Formats: sequence, structure tokens, C-alpha cells
Amino acid sequence: MNRPVTRWSRVAVVSVLAAVVVGVFVLAFTWPSVTSTVHAVPVVVTGEGPAAEALAQQLDTVASATFDVSRASTRDDAVAMIESREVLGAVVADESVPEVLTASANGVAASQVFTQLAAQLQGVFAQQLEAQGVAADAVPTIAVTDVVPLAATDARGSGLTALAFPLVIGGMIGGIAVSLLVAGVWRRLVAVLAYGVAVGVVVVAIGQGWFGILQGSPVLNGLAVGAALVSISAFIVGMTSLIGPPGIAVGAVLAMLVGNPISGAAQPVQFLPAPWGAVGQFLPPGAGATLLRDLSYFPAAPTWASWLVLAAWIALGVLLMTLGHFRSRAVLPAQDGLTPEAGRASAPAAG
Repeated sequence: MNRPVTRWSRVAVVSVLAAVVVGVFVLAFTWPSVTSTVHAVPVVVTGEGPAAEALAQQLDTVASATFDVSRASTRDDAVAMIESREVLGAVVADESVPEVLTASANGVAASQVFTQLAAQLQGVFAQQLEAQGVAADAVPTIAVTDVVPLAATDARGSGLTALAFPLVIGGMIGGIAVSLLVAGVWRRLVAVLAYGVAVGVVVVAIGQGWFGILQGSPVLNGLAVGAALVSISAFIVGMTSLIGPPGIAVGAVLAMLVGNPISGAAQPVQFLPAPWGAVGQFLPPGAGATLLRDLSYFPAAPTWASWLVLAAWIALGVLLMTLGHFRSRAVLPAQDGLTPEAGRASAPAAG
């Protein structure tokens, strides 16, 4: 039998909808980069004297839109704040020559901000000394010190950034595969958890053992990778259990088109348009990317928030699986007006 010819109106609708889908993908993946700006970057100024006060005031006045300035007493305090990710950098005014502290482990974009800040401060510093009679060639250079550098095996941090997207795709693959191939709420849950463990081992073996992208404890990194994947997979499986195949689309859109662009994996959350950077940390891609960066380079940073977000999404997925299971059991007896017992009793007669 020949298939009937498609109506022209349907051809037009399909073409337009396909173009809209492509537009959504383009928007989702380009919007954060195009609209990102440097704003409210947390920076600390150290020192107690007039020079430190003047410098803090200058930053707060001239670059108030760029920096969120706080104060610390000593250089050691500033370093501790950077290592715990309370701030992204610091200006040390304890000595006669200022020093700029940065952490390249926060990403190349963040490091560039503080390199540019050092250049601006150098110009102001030179003008002040030259006004006091110091020759231009005798003006000291403001040093830029990287207190949390990237590993030599991932010197630009591109590996850590690139790792984030495969984890999102991996979470989607696991959720879709389990939804389509595994039946039973407990079997689905075990399948998702086993998938997370297996992928955690594989990713750490490649990303840490082979390429040296991840740093720190392999066990914690494996748990973080597994939790990030399971949080996405469990939600997709749960939504599919509850509403059927459309649940796959809901989970995929949330993870890839919403969560991934605002995850902060490629640049600090402060660079993303407000409030999306903060919102992204409450979604699995953002929480997972932040957790892996903290475990690798900022062991002093508190990680409980990221763990809690991932655990909450996993719990939500389990809850949705359970609700979908009981919903299916409630719907099946109502079909054709038969109870399960009546259906079984009538089956032989039907044969």
C-alpha cells in the first residue's frame, strides 16, 4: 500500500517547527557566552593602613559594577578566602608594592580579570610614584600571584570545562536507556545506580588516571561523577514512569537546554546574567560541575551545598519512579472495567 502524500500545510508546519527547535538549541548554547559580563566578582583587599583604605575605596567607587569588594587583615587571610572560594582574587596592600592574587583553577576568564586589574593598578601606582619624583623605569612592578594554579596536565582548564558536557549527555543516555529497556521500579533504581557507579569509575580512570584532568581523591571524584549522572538519569526515569515517553523530553530539556548553559562550567557563575548563574547551581549540571572543580582544586571550599542539590534530584527521581509505579497499578485494574482478578479469571475464556 502506497503511503498517502503529505499535505502541504503539514510540510510547512514540520519545517517551521524543526527550525524553531534548531533556534532553541542555538539560543541555549550561545546566549550565556554572548550575554556574559564581568559583574560582582568577589575580591578582597588586605591591609589596615591608608593605602589599603584608598585602594579599597578606589575599587568600590571606580569598578563597583565589576567587583564586590570585601576586606581582610592579612595576605594569609586573603589566600584562605581564595582557597575556600569565598572570593575569586585579592589585592594585597600590606606592603609598599601592591600584589594581586588570583586562582587560575577558577578558569581562564577569572584569571584574565585579575591580570587586567593588575595592569590598571600598575598604571595608577606608576602615576603616584612619578608624581613623587620616582623615575618611570624605577617604578616597581605589581606582581600577579596564582595561589591555586591549574595542574600542568590541564594547564588552561579546558579539560575540566570539556568534561562537563559529556556528563550531562551521559546522564541523559542512562535515563533514556533505563526508561526504555528496564521495567519495575526497583530494577530501574538499581540500574540507574549501577550505571552511575560504572560511569564514575570509567570517567575517573580516563579523566584522572589517563589525562590528569581531575585532581584530588579519585574516590570522591568518582562519587561526584556518579551522583551527577544519577541525578539526571533518575529524574528522566522518574518523569517517564509518571507521564510516559514525554518524560524523556522533559528531563532532556531541563538538563541540556536549561541546566547545562547556566552551569558555570565554562566560566564563573558571576559572569552569567543574574540570576541565572545562581539558579544553575540548583540544577544537576551546575552542582556537578562546581563539585568536581572544588574537589579537584579547592579542597578547603564547602561542598555540602552541591552534594545536597545532587542528592535532592536523586531523591526526586526515586519519588517520581515510585509515584509512577503506583499510578500504573491504579490505572491497570480500571481498564475495561476489570479488576486484576477478574481479568485473570476471564483470560482462559477469552482464549
